Amino acid sequence: MALVVETFNRTSTQKVVKTGMLSLLHIVMKIVTLALAGYFLFLAWNINVSAWLASAGIVGLALSFAAKDTLSNLFAGVSIIMDAPYKVGDFIILESGERGVVTDIGLRSTRILTRDDIEITVPNGIIGNGKIINEAGGPVSQYRIRVAVGVAYGSDIDQVIEVLSGAADSLPEILKSPEPRVRFRTFGQSSLDFELLGWISRPVDRGRITHELNCAVYKALNNNKIVIPFPQRDLYIKSMPASQ
Repeated sequence: MALVVETFNRTSTQKVVKTGMLSLLHIVMKIVTLALAGYFLFLAWNINVSAWLASAGIVGLALSFAAKDTLSNLFAGVSIIMDAPYKVGDFIILESGERGVVTDIGLRSTRILTRDDIEITVPNGIIGNGKIINEAGGPVSQYRIRVAVGVAYGSDIDQVIEVLSGAADSLPEILKSPEPRVRFRTFGQSSLDFELLGWISRPVDRGRITHELNCAVYKALNNNKIVIPFPQRDLYIKSMPASQ
């Protein structure tokens, strides 16, 4: 069996190897081999296998009810391995909000290492029935970060676009291709609202690089005397209370 699996490992595609299909194939081959060995052993001893098969069916039915959660996770694990919505090393976000790097995909559960270096073990049944965001999926593994910036009315929008682009270019971890972009999004209540978009190599670095980009944007706006407004409210008093 090990020789067959090793041969398949050498001839199979990289995707199949990474999704854990080989470990599943190894387990299935072991189960089939043991079942066939037992069947032929009973035939060699002239033992009627019909009664044994009926008993095995009853026992299997009882075990399936007793271990329905385990079986649910097992079938979900097989589905994840076959469908490959993510692989080891991908940065994913679960429907419950947990974020992290996939460190292991097993038949019963998936392990995720968060940015706090805490390992989370999630049953495959939960993952299989939920929405998974794979930030490392798609045709490329790059990730785009967005920084919303509001500037005061009366600002030179051409200068704002130039300053924001320069702030992105000042960070070496912001990719040059695709190049950073600045978009004038809307007229806000107190500001002209822009959005700075830049690509990074790895989604796992999103938090740190967003922090560095925010700092670079704030310093660049200050150095160029571009005002970042804050919400203001005008209060009108129709009449003053009579003095006592």
